[in-house]
Amino acid sequence: MKSFMLRAGFAALFALSLAACVDSAAPILSDSQPVFGPKLKLQLYSLRKGYAHEPEPATYSWNGALYAKAGGGTHDVAAFTVHPFENGDYIIQSVPPKPGQSTEFALLHKLAGGVYLVIAVDEADADEATRTASCKHPGGAACRIETREQLLAFARATAARQKDEGGLVIRLPDGAEKPAKRRR
Repeated sequence: MKSFMLRAGFAALFALSLAACVDSAAPILSDSQPVFGPKLKLQLYSLRKGYAHEPEPATYSWNGALYAKAGGGTHDVAAFTVHPFENGDYIIQSVPPKPGQSTEFALLHKLAGGVYLVIAVDEADADEATRTASCKHPGGAACRIETREQLLAFARATAARQKDEGGLVIRLPDGAEKPAKRRR
């Protein structure tokens, strides 16, 4: 079975070791908008046992279709899209840099202004009937899905779980804003 870690990603911005993640052969969601503006400057952390680890900066820019990596970080996510989901959450769809690589999915949950929790959409969160009906495991890989409806079913199952591991993302000012004047 394929093993992933969501090392702190804004779109599953890192591959982390979470077993049984849901993926697809190609992007499933096509209705992406620049939800967070034209430029994202992020500080990414992995979360393990209630602690933030391995800080890593990353910058992404909206290119008209997706957020593409513009600098920073050593993580593998070259691009991602953001899609409104339920209860104020978002689905993050990582877009593979090369054809033939899988597309991965995560939930983005706002914790506070500019602070987000990212959790990989995980097949283990769904019931047996959903997994049996929706998952294919080509070559022993992760749960491979094909439709938006399948993705939404797994995303709902993951959202229903209270998880404390995954990624923490802090959105930083992108430098375009004018600094506030200090009072003396």
